[in-house]
Amino acid sequence: MVLNQAQHPGAATRQPSALIWLLLSAVVIGLDQWSKAWVLTSLPEFQAVKVIDGFWNWYRTYNTGAAFSFLSNAGGWQIWFFTALALGVCGLLGWWLSRTPRGDWRVALPYALVIGGALGNVIDRLVHGHVVDFIQWYVGDHYWPSFNIADSAIVCGAVGIALFGLSKKGGAEARATEKP
Repeated sequence: MVLNQAQHPGAATRQPSALIWLLLSAVVIGLDQWSKAWVLTSLPEFQAVKVIDGFWNWYRTYNTGAAFSFLSNAGGWQIWFFTALALGVCGLLGWWLSRTPRGDWRVALPYALVIGGALGNVIDRLVHGHVVDFIQWYVGDHYWPSFNIADSAIVCGAVGIALFGLSKKGGAEARATEKP
C-alpha cells in the first residue's frame, strides 16, 4: 500500500530534526570532562600557573554554586537545585531541538552548546559535589572569576540564542510589515 500526500499531509514534507546537533553537545561534554581530568591530575589547587603573563593563568579552583559562585555557601542544597535546573533546561532545549529543522544551525548550534555545557557541569556536581574551574583571565589586579570549557559553551550558546533570536525576530517583523 502506497500512502500519498493527501492521506498523510505533512508526511512527505517532514524534515529531519536538529537532534543530530546533540553530537556537538557530546563533544563539548567530552572536551570538558577531559580537560577537568587533566586539571585534577596536573594542576596544584589554588595556585596560579601562568599561561600568558598579564592575561591568562591556569588556576584550579572549585565552585559549589552557579555563575560567579552564586549560592556557593548555601549549605549543599544548591547542588541539587542547580542539577535539577540544568536537567530541566537541557530537557526543554532538547525538545526544542526535536522540533527544529536540522539545517537551522542558528537555532541548533546555540542549543547544543548550552546542553553540552550544562551537562558537563552537572557531571561535576554529581561526581565531585562541585564544579571544577581552571581558566583564569586577568588584567593587572582585575581578575575575571575562574571558569571552564562547559561555562564557555553555556555563555557562547546563550549569546547565540540572544543574537540569532533577536535577528530572527527582527527579520520576521520586517517580513510581516512588507507590502505585497
